[in-house]
Amino acid sequence: MSTEQKILPFINPATGEQFGEVPMATPEQVTRAHKEMRQAFEVWRRKSVRERIRILRQLLEVVIDSVDEITEVINKDTGKSRQDGLIEVMMAVDRLSQYLKHAPKWLRPERVPPGLYIFRRYYTEPHPYGVVAVIGPWNYPFDLTLPPAFSALLAGNTVLVKPSEVAGATGVLLEKLFNRVPELSPFIRFLHGDGAVGAAIVESAPDLIFLTGSTATGRKVTEAAAKTLTPVLCELGGKDPMIVLEDADIEAAARWGVWGAFYNAGQTCMAVERVYVVEQVYDEFVEAVVRETRKLKMGYSPGMDNHYHLGPLTFERQVKIIEDHMQDALAKGARILVGGKLDGLFMEPTVVVDVDHSMKLMRDETFGPILPIMKVKDETEAVWLANDSYYGLSACVWSRNLKRAKRIARQLEVGSVNINDAISHYPVSLLPFGGVKQSGSARTHGKGEVLQFTQARSYAVGVPPLPFDLATKMREPGHYRLGKAILHLAFGVTPRQRVRPIVEEAERLKQPEMLPKTAVAAGLGLTALVALVFGLWRGRR
Repeated sequence: MSTEQKILPFINPATGEQFGEVPMATPEQVTRAHKEMRQAFEVWRRKSVRERIRILRQLLEVVIDSVDEITEVINKDTGKSRQDGLIEVMMAVDRLSQYLKHAPKWLRPERVPPGLYIFRRYYTEPHPYGVVAVIGPWNYPFDLTLPPAFSALLAGNTVLVKPSEVAGATGVLLEKLFNRVPELSPFIRFLHGDGAVGAAIVESAPDLIFLTGSTATGRKVTEAAAKTLTPVLCELGGKDPMIVLEDADIEAAARWGVWGAFYNAGQTCMAVERVYVVEQVYDEFVEAVVRETRKLKMGYSPGMDNHYHLGPLTFERQVKIIEDHMQDALAKGARILVGGKLDGLFMEPTVVVDVDHSMKLMRDETFGPILPIMKVKDETEAVWLANDSYYGLSACVWSRNLKRAKRIARQLEVGSVNINDAISHYPVSLLPFGGVKQSGSARTHGKGEVLQFTQARSYAVGVPPLPFDLATKMREPGHYRLGKAILHLAFGVTPRQRVRPIVEEAERLKQPEMLPKTAVAAGLGLTALVALVFGLWRGRR
């Protein structure tokens, strides 16, 4: 072990006070943890799905019993309210409960139709990768770290967890929760620390990496993992657009658009980060947004009863990004209608107009309490601008005409679309969530979240090849015509194609030199026909 070990302090972003610390993992500790999880995998993978569920259910019980402890730590670690911390816990518990319920069905072997190969059985079976590394984020350090680790374990993997150094206290708490389940703790290791610890984990070449973070971080991890061809699943950033059409409920769009933009001080990957409003209702919408924004209260309280709508920014580095985006926009002609002031890590909810796509504020992820609004001519321009992004996480569309809204939703290049609401699609436990483009490749929520931690393996089972099996015949020379006949009969697209081999064979058998062979050909044809009919019947089962 290294003689000098760095310390990771826990700083409350709302007060600036240090409330704890943890030693950072050394490279030697990373190596040892990986080795331990490699050995533990051989034990965990052999446990049945039912047994894993039984053990993981104990963790769920521990989490629910510890809810007040969890929200207290999240509150100190991130500055968000206890209630917002509770929402994190509720979303995670909801997902994990559903996963425990459905896992036996999701993880069972699946039969595959045999096609023409009717005398064998074929099936696929999900197998765990091995050692999975989960790298968590700081904006929702509980909800975005626990479920992927839980899902990887449920799928049969052992896990290395690297919590965000910005929310280190939540990472330590997660480790304590796992340690309260003695049957589970041997199969997961927490490695606390900064980016150097994450780099050491990637360098150790786990079997799979699951990362939640910024697109820039995702790019770095993917490039490093490429050296060992380690697969990486990324849940990355977004620049989510909101489209307000002329037939929208303007008051509702303003109220919930403001909520979607400023919830958690805008530090949400699927927050509303840009709004496109059709010109007929632009002024009305902007006025309503300003009214709603002025109602919001900013502040911090450690108590359970908290009356503030948004707390501080969690990460000091984010302040620099926000200031850069704001200065760039103002220099290019944007105007602030309300808010805009920064006091330490507290930033007023801010509404900006006169924006366009030459500005960073409309193109890059801001991740702060800023709502830029742009006037557009019609829905066509709104869709074009919404898609003019290298991100593709989520979007929302506002219209009283649901048929129209769904038509527009299908044109948006994003992973999720919310019609007449904002960000509320995320808490739905079995609704797949994830992005396209540079918003990542991972999927959370539902069956896909669990199965992405497995690899499908295929099996073909049966007795040795039978002499009358089509597969046997086609391994022998001299059966071209039989194979061609089966091809047409089984896969012909038109009646002409399906009948063709029968017509051809009839014409061929009319030739005088073929008459002695007619009986043999008829027998082969009958065998092929029986095999074909039986195979198609089996394939539909």
